[in-house]
Amino acid sequence: MIYFQNVRILTPHERLPDGAVLTQQGQVEALGERSRIVCPLGAEIVDGRGGYLVPGWIDVQINGGFGWDFTSDPISIWEVGKRLPQHGVTAFLPTIITSPPGTVRAAQDVLLQGPPPGYLGAIPLGLHVEGPFLNPAKRGAHNPQYLRPPSLEWVQGWSPQTGIRLVTLAPELPGALEVVRALVGQSVTVSAGHSQASWEQAQQGFQAGVTCGTHLFNAMPPLDHRNPGLIAAILANPGVYFGMILDGIHVHPAMASLAWRAAGAGRLVLVTDAMAALGMPPGEFELSDMEVVVDATSARLKDGRLAGSILQMDQAVRNLMQFTGCSPEEAVAAASANLARLLGETGQRGQIAPGVRADLTLLSQDFQVEATWVAGELTYRRGAA
Repeated sequence: MIYFQNVRILTPHERLPDGAVLTQQGQVEALGERSRIVCPLGAEIVDGRGGYLVPGWIDVQINGGFGWDFTSDPISIWEVGKRLPQHGVTAFLPTIITSPPGTVRAAQDVLLQGPPPGYLGAIPLGLHVEGPFLNPAKRGAHNPQYLRPPSLEWVQGWSPQTGIRLVTLAPELPGALEVVRALVGQSVTVSAGHSQASWEQAQQGFQAGVTCGTHLFNAMPPLDHRNPGLIAAILANPGVYFGMILDGIHVHPAMASLAWRAAGAGRLVLVTDAMAALGMPPGEFELSDMEVVVDATSARLKDGRLAGSILQMDQAVRNLMQFTGCSPEEAVAAASANLARLLGETGQRGQIAPGVRADLTLLSQDFQVEATWVAGELTYRRGAA
């Protein structure tokens, strides 16, 4: 049992300036003004020192980190997961990019076997499979050798129960709509990305069940006033979420602000698209079997194309506030509640409310991560050995 006091609670739908939260057996039991929430005898007391207590963050697009790449080494999911709480992340979708047949199955097996004994870290909620059904003209850092047309046979058996949670594909490809319908029927969330889709093709994708756009603006044609394509279609559809990589490199701050104003606070989902170089010094790394050169700010193929990022989720939250002028509540929702809704996890994650998992992140007054709890267990404390 943990009693959090002297915290500003972001639920993220409201702010309690002097709040308290009581957790027990991995769930939130009560929250409210500190004067109304009694600390039980024997409870562990956490003094937030006037910082923010927010729902733990969810990253649905992360390729690896801390020297590991999920596509080439799926077992590293657990090694990366142990370290993600230092950035406020309590749940994530390990992302497997376009790769040889069998790679996705190997990653599924890692998840289905479960964590190693004593694992304490962010929880993988299933895989994000980015590819291989991508438009070759917008492949980005995906190896063209492994791209293939959409195939019902390929996705047979994909479901959350078998470790597949989210799939990115190009909806304009022949056969893509049939695959979208099949995946949605298997309870898999489908996102449009690495795509040349026209406005009309995007609408067909939405009607088939696409509910998200992968890293808006990147790997899709630019916004055009005479030929509105995928970007405009995503922003104009109130039922579609969109990810953005807010490192200031993938998307200019002015365009991030424009998208925010166009779509409102409820549909943007922050993603890092982080690769193996996350948390590492500059050097050469791999993204699947592609060589990536990393400097202090970006990760690129040797021809200069961006290849994922080294963005931390806590920095993405701070950047969102800086780029758009949004409120702390709105920024927190973009890293928690919005993602929970996208994945159908509302009521389990993404908010601070009675009965919801005690996935919590404590932030300083300047939004630096001080500590993180996963299901009520402390997984990171700043400055701890």
